[in-house]
Amino acid sequence: MLGRLFGNASQRVPSFLKRMSLIMKPKVIFVLGGPGAGKGTQCSKIVEAYNYTHLSAGDLLREERGRAGSEYGQLIDTYIKEGKIVPVEITISLLRKAMEETMTKDETKSCFLIDGFPRNEDNLHGWNKDMDGKADVKFVLFFDCSNEVCINRCLERGKSSGRTDDNRESLQKRIQTYLQSTRPIIKQYEKHGKVRTVDASRTVDEVFAEVKAILDKEA
Repeated sequence: MLGRLFGNASQRVPSFLKRMSLIMKPKVIFVLGGPGAGKGTQCSKIVEAYNYTHLSAGDLLREERGRAGSEYGQLIDTYIKEGKIVPVEITISLLRKAMEETMTKDETKSCFLIDGFPRNEDNLHGWNKDMDGKADVKFVLFFDCSNEVCINRCLERGKSSGRTDDNRESLQKRIQTYLQSTRPIIKQYEKHGKVRTVDASRTVDEVFAEVKAILDKEA
């Protein structure tokens, strides 16, 4: 069913990414952390200071959910409201399309912050299957923050964000999904020395100072 919209993921790798993989592989930093850890805020600051393009898996899914005529808008909406992880075929297709469009417009834009992905083992398997050899994952930038701080930040954000999932019931489900599904992915990358952890409980500027030090060191 998903194949009708996005096609078989293994058969639909955009020709542009195929060409670019022979010249310069897109460089990717996965940005992970609980809901409200400040991933989006910090990615915005990184984009201002460095030549990175920020791709939010969550934002791409919400945009697809609201796109007129989207066959899977309702499905995405249900998964998001329930705090569940959207099927990997949809998420990777949206990410791949966004990367292709970015690099088509400007070939110097080959560095990507992929925010909120991979969120579970299925996401990671899907990425490795479809993007292996076509993109270079440098490391995971992990924003570590207590559950309570995350929930309080999201509730405050929900007062003006208009996001249907910024409520306590959805947040508690999202936190549980994060703990059960995403933290194990972070631990997998830790075993390979590919996680850079930031204490995200501090102020925006304090967190960014540490992020900047990490990026400067990795450059």
